Order: sequence, then C-alpha cells, then structure tokens
Amino acid sequence: MKVRIAAGASREEASAIAAAVAEHVGESVEVFVGDSDEPTLVREVSEMDDDGTDSPPETDEDLGPTDREKRLREEIADIERGGPEKYRERLAEQGKLFVRDRLELWFGDEGLDFEDGRFANFDGWRSEARSASDSRANEGRETADSPDGEASDNDDRLPADGLVTGAGTVDGRKAHVAANDFTVKAGSVAKHGVEKFLRLQQRALKTGRPALYLVDSSGGRIDQQRGFFANREGIGKFYYNHSILSGAVPQICVLYGPCIAGAAYTPVFSDFTVMVRGMSALAIASPRMVEMVTGEDIDLETLGGPDVHARHSGSADLVADDEEHARDLVADLITYLPDNCEEKPPSRDPVAPSKSPEGLDSVVPQEPNKGYDMHRVIDRVVDGDSFFELQPEYGKEILTGFARIDGRTVGVVANQPSHRAGAIFPDSARKAAEFVWKCDAFNVPLLYLCDTPGFMAGSGVEKEGILEAGKKMIYATSSATVPKQCVVVRKAYGAGIYAMSGPAYDPEATLALPSGEIAIMGPEAAINAVYANKLDAIDDPDERAEREAELREEYRRDIDAHRMASEVVIDEIVPPSDLRAELAARFEMYETVEKERPQKKHGAIL
Repeated sequence: MKVRIAAGASREEASAIAAAVAEHVGESVEVFVGDSDEPTLVREVSEMDDDGTDSPPETDEDLGPTDREKRLREEIADIERGGPEKYRERLAEQGKLFVRDRLELWFGDEGLDFEDGRFANFDGWRSEARSASDSRANEGRETADSPDGEASDNDDRLPADGLVTGAGTVDGRKAHVAANDFTVKAGSVAKHGVEKFLRLQQRALKTGRPALYLVDSSGGRIDQQRGFFANREGIGKFYYNHSILSGAVPQICVLYGPCIAGAAYTPVFSDFTVMVRGMSALAIASPRMVEMVTGEDIDLETLGGPDVHARHSGSADLVADDEEHARDLVADLITYLPDNCEEKPPSRDPVAPSKSPEGLDSVVPQEPNKGYDMHRVIDRVVDGDSFFELQPEYGKEILTGFARIDGRTVGVVANQPSHRAGAIFPDSARKAAEFVWKCDAFNVPLLYLCDTPGFMAGSGVEKEGILEAGKKMIYATSSATVPKQCVVVRKAYGAGIYAMSGPAYDPEATLALPSGEIAIMGPEAAINAVYANKLDAIDDPDERAEREAELREEYRRDIDAHRMASEVVIDEIVPPSDLRAELAARFEMYETVEKERPQKKHGAIL
C-alpha cells in the first residue's frame, strides 16, 4: 500500500503513520512525503512487534553477547579473583593454593560443574566499590578496582562471602563441594556463607551424592556473629546436618589450614578426614586461648597438628604430603565407596594378589607368641595393591582399610601381631568400631583376620576405658548387617574372638587356617591359672619343666582348629593357599544377604 502525507512531516512522524497503517491493513506500507516520487520510508509487517511498535529485523548473523552480559561476566571474574591480592601472596608463601586454583586441581581446568551463591554479599562490598569508583573517576584517581583488572587490597571485599559451593566431578564421580576462600577474612563464615553451606548439605541429602568439604577456615566471623551463630538456621545447624547426613552419603573433609573451635567440628563430623602436613591443624581452641585458660604455652603444631590427630586422637584418617597428594588420596578412597547408603560399593575387574597365596602359610609362625606383620597375609589375600589403609598410625594393634577380593570391595579388620602382640587396646577398639560402623552404613562387606591374645589388661587400660571401648567394638560387630567372614589366622583368645566376629556374631562363615586356635586364654596363662598349685608342688625343676610342656601341648590340642572343626564350632579349616579363592567364592555367594535386626529406634551403645 502507498500512502502520501503532507510536505514537511518528519521522519519520526512518517514512521509512526507507516506503523499504524501497516498494523491496521496487515500489509507493507510505502510512505511518500509531499510531491516526492520516491518513498521516504517503507515499513514491512515483519518489522513490527506484536504490539505494533518498531522492531529491527531479526537475523542470527549479527547476534552476540550484549553489553549487559559482558558486564555480568566482568562481575563474575571480579568475584572469582577472591580477596585482596596481599592475601593471595601469603598463600603462595605458605605453599597453599588459592581456592579457585585448588578447585582446578580437583576438578580440572573448568573447575566446578556449577556454582551456587557466587554473588553472596555482592550488593554489600560491590556497591561500595562502585560508589568509590564513581567518586574518584572524575578526579582521575585510581578506582576501587585496580587499573589492570586485578582485585584491589580492599579488606571490605567479601566475594562469595568467603565460601565457594556447588558441585564437581572427581574422576567420574559427582559430589557436592564446599571450599573456603582463605583470602576473604581468613576463610571465616558469616550469614550468607552459613546459608550456602546449609543448602549444600540439604541438597546432598536430596541427591544422594557425596559431600566434599575443602576446609581452610578460621571459623565464624566474630565481628558479624549476629544473625548466624545461635539461630535455628545458623552455624550450629552445620553439625545437626552432619549428623543427619551421617551414614546417608559419604562426607569427606580435606583440611588445608588451622581449623580452630567451631571450624574444627566439620572435620571430626566427617566420615573421612585428610590433613595436609605442614598446613593443617585441628583444635578446640587456639594456642593463645589455651594459654589464657590453662597457662600452657604450646605451639599449634604440638597442640593439634597432623601427627597429633593421626597418632593420638584418631581424628585424622589420612595425612597427605601436599595438596596434590590429598587429592589423590580422596580420588582413591571414593573408588571403594558408593554414592549413598542405598547403593552397593563399586567393583572392578579382578587383579591377582601382589604376593602369591601359596606363600601364606609360611608367613604365619606356628608359635602363638611370635610376632609377624599382618600386611604380609593381606597381600596374599586381596587384589594386588588394593589395600587402602585408614588410620595407619592410630591404634596400630588393629589394621583397618578397604580392599578388593576378586574385584569386590571389602572392609578389612585385622589384628597386627607385630605391634603389642596384636592385643586390643582402647584406641584400637574405638578405631575398629568406627570403621565397622562406616562399612555397614555404606554396604561394604567385612573381612576379619583374627590373631589376638584378646583385650589388654591392666590398670592403665582400665583408666583409659578398655571395657567401654571394647563394648563399642563388639556392639558395632554385632549390629553390622553386611556379609561378614571371620578367619582365625592363628590365635583367637578371650573376648578377642567376639570382637573379631567369631561364631556367635552372625558371620556368614568362621574359617580357620591350620595354625588357628580358639580359647578363653593362651596356654601359658591357662596352665598358670589351673595348675599353679600342682606345679608348685613339684620340687625338681626338670620334672616341673617337663610337666609344664606336657600340659601346654595337651591344652593346645584342646583348642586347636581341628578340634574346633570337629565340634563344628568353626565352619571349615582352609588350606592357606586356597584362602583367597575360598573368600572370593563366599563373598560372591552371600553378596545379596539381608540381615534383620529388631525393630527399634536405635541402640543405646555409642
């Protein structure tokens, strides 16, 4: 359609008339102004929005990021630079990675799969930075952000509120992730960081995915404690949620710095905790506070360094040499764990043992009191290089760790005769109880390798709570519903056979090697207890020694594995060279076992 309008009309007026007519008639319009032979303006119907207003023709050729999107990306980059540069430099001096570089180490160059709460506290520090920038720009002075785009040394910067949360992929395994940014107020947490952490925990419960905590935090931000410390949804809810998540999904903590007071609880609530040598510390109070309260002058390493918690408290499951080693340890650990309590642990293709099973019998001494390293037995039973030991420096009389037998994940609980004769002390009992509890929570079958004189006796261990610790170990073994196999490698004396899942503790089988013995006590103690008076009546030393030897041999025949098998106390005596194959067959047979326990709220033994 052609439309002619009066001379002198502006282009804007011509455009408005063209748009109105085109909308009304539904076809293209040519507008001629005055006597002109050429149209001043042509309006196609496709050039208008649904509301009739002008719209530029849509093409894909010229589309790209808008200025609005570019500004957003600049803001994101600014947030990801973290806190002041001076604190980044201090990290380098300490041999530590900046949190974003740490995430690249863990999850590759792209970092997290996605991030939540990146803009936490953005309005606060960023609006102040903008105001400062605007006020200084007219004066030609340096703005709040440095000219080269690097973050300024503005201590009011709180990017992401000092905590990065989201999800990432570690060697093919998805996990929820929280990582402190130590350049922001020493990794401390306040209102928004607390909210982010709580949301991560809640999401882990929903998805049934592991929770990974990369902790480098000084704790709660004391000067901002209002609004997050004692609130219902405050920092105290961390540990409530840790408790709810416990046994539902694996919680793994890697500690990169001093974690004092409230910050120390996430590591100890986690199922598995890794400390990094030369970086990590864990304590209920700082050395300064300890001195104020007790008068004790102590440094942080001595108070709560990795050696303290790996050897004495048991709070550290593993100690890494550096950040790369910490990542490798966790990547290995998760290959033994399912994503959650509803799944079975991963399996792999079978691998031959690192040592030949045919040498097993030669490893185990015939004499019940002679020491040897139980690792040499494990190396001949499990898949090659698959034994992943936990807490190796704590409670060394018992070995605990994950392994594979014919590709299947198992949890190994083994007495260690090379350390304190394999007797069970309070710390080793607690260590075993906690490991059994975790295995049962995540459906990992259990293999007990028993060679112990039983629980240690004496005033020292009584003060340390040997009965209480032993009770917990026996309780964990009794309550476990996963398939269990008990192997009496050599001696199983006293309540040691109970704690190591002997016949009365619902194992799928109690097996023994030909060196095995089961008894209330060992031959020496038994002879002394039963025959002391009769032996004392023998005056001739040679005659007494001969009689003791006879009694000892009689006693050992009575407790020998053959007698136990004859009376069907145990299920089978296995040729040592066949033990691995026997265990593989039994774990395969019983992998679908589901054990019933009485319906109740929970047991009363912790």
